[in-house]
Amino acid sequence: MADSKTSSNRGLQAGDLPRHLAVIMDGNGRWANRQGLPRLAGHQAGAATVDRVTEECARLGLEALTLYSFSSENWKRPAAEIDGLMQLCEQHLIEQRERMIRNNIRFRRIGRRDGLPASVLDAADATTEATADCSGMTLCLALNYGSRAEIVDTTRSLVQDAMEGRLDPAAIDESIVSARLDTGGLPDPDLLLRTAGESRLSNFLLWQVSYAEIVVTDVEWPNFQVEDLHAAFRTFSGRVRRFGGVVAEVDTPK
Repeated sequence: MADSKTSSNRGLQAGDLPRHLAVIMDGNGRWANRQGLPRLAGHQAGAATVDRVTEECARLGLEALTLYSFSSENWKRPAAEIDGLMQLCEQHLIEQRERMIRNNIRFRRIGRRDGLPASVLDAADATTEATADCSGMTLCLALNYGSRAEIVDTTRSLVQDAMEGRLDPAAIDESIVSARLDTGGLPDPDLLLRTAGESRLSNFLLWQVSYAEIVVTDVEWPNFQVEDLHAAFRTFSGRVRRFGGVVAEVDTPK
């Protein structure tokens, strides 16, 4: 993996980078419509963007990258589009497995298993197992994911443990809740990126992005390039992160 301080990073330094980048990959359908193509063609083009963004984030040394691939609300889409998306997801997981291993990327799927095709789950499980010994960046694919459902499931788990005497309710704090979420063990995202100009969270990582910086770009996901990723990182590095506190002002010479 290349050093993050090389000139190819266009001035990015290690301190400019988030530990965990979360991405709402928006604009595939709009991109396809503008090209006069079926929506699935947009998702296929978006899969190529996933590859280049994932590889660049791993090269730069991020700890985690979480991609919003298919939300729990996306089941409302036409059946033909859903079927195509699931086939694309399965194929992509299989085809990119060796590439993940070469780039030392550990794979993790987040979201509910119920409702996903068995073939997709099998591909995701096999990729998780195949990359288990990788020690570099963790790639989280949010598939059949909704943050409210995640919080509900976590709450049920904690209540069950409390009812069965494995957990003292008084001991439950933010760290215990965080550890039970699908992203448990990973740092919270410090940068949330959304493409295609929309400014909504769309039920994505609501707990985890509480203090994330948010960057919105008008670039549609299929057109999103490494240079756009670097631009988002430069925007992130220019933010002053107070976390509810006050940053001391530095006197400048008159």
